[in-house]
Amino acid sequence: MARERTALLLIDLQRWIVDMPWQPIDGDAVADACGRLREHLAGTGAVETVLVRYVRADGADGGTGAAPNRLVPACAPRTGDRLVTKNGLDAFEDTGLDGVLRGAGVTEVVVAGLSTAHGVAATATTAVRLGYRVVVVSDATASVDEAQHLRALDELSALGVRTARVADLAAPRAADA
Repeated sequence: MARERTALLLIDLQRWIVDMPWQPIDGDAVADACGRLREHLAGTGAVETVLVRYVRADGADGGTGAAPNRLVPACAPRTGDRLVTKNGLDAFEDTGLDGVLRGAGVTEVVVAGLSTAHGVAATATTAVRLGYRVVVVSDATASVDEAQHLRALDELSALGVRTARVADLAAPRAADA
C-alpha cells in the first residue's frame, strides 16, 4: 500500500449508530478496530484521515452538534483530520470529498466503519467508480447480520475492492522498517 497517497475513511462512527445491533461484531468492537487502525496508520504520518458522519438533511436528528451525532471517542476528530458530513449513504455524494482527496494526491482509500452493506459499501463503490484503489477492512466493519456483512464484502470484491484485516494493515512492512 502506497501510504503516502492513502486516505483512511472512517464511516458513521457516531454513538447512535455504534449502539445499534451489528454482526459479526458489535459496534463498539468496530469502533475499537477503527481506532487501532487509525493509530497505526496515523503513526506513519503519511495517511489522510477522513471522519465521515451522517446527519439528516432536515435537521430532525439535532444536526452535527447533537450528542447522538458525535463521533465515539476512539474516532473523535484530531488536529489534521478532515470531517465530512453526509446526508445519505455515500461519503462522496454532495460532500466535496473527491476534490479534497485528489487535492491531497490520494490514489488509494482504506474504508472502515458502519455499516458494511450501507455507508461502507456505497462509499467504496463510488471510490472504485472514481478510479481509486480501494481496501475495505473486513474486521473493522459490520452489518445487521453476518450474512449481509459477508454478501456485501463479496459484492465489493467482485468490483475490484481488496479486503484486508486490521492486523494486515498494521503489520510493519519492509519499507517501513
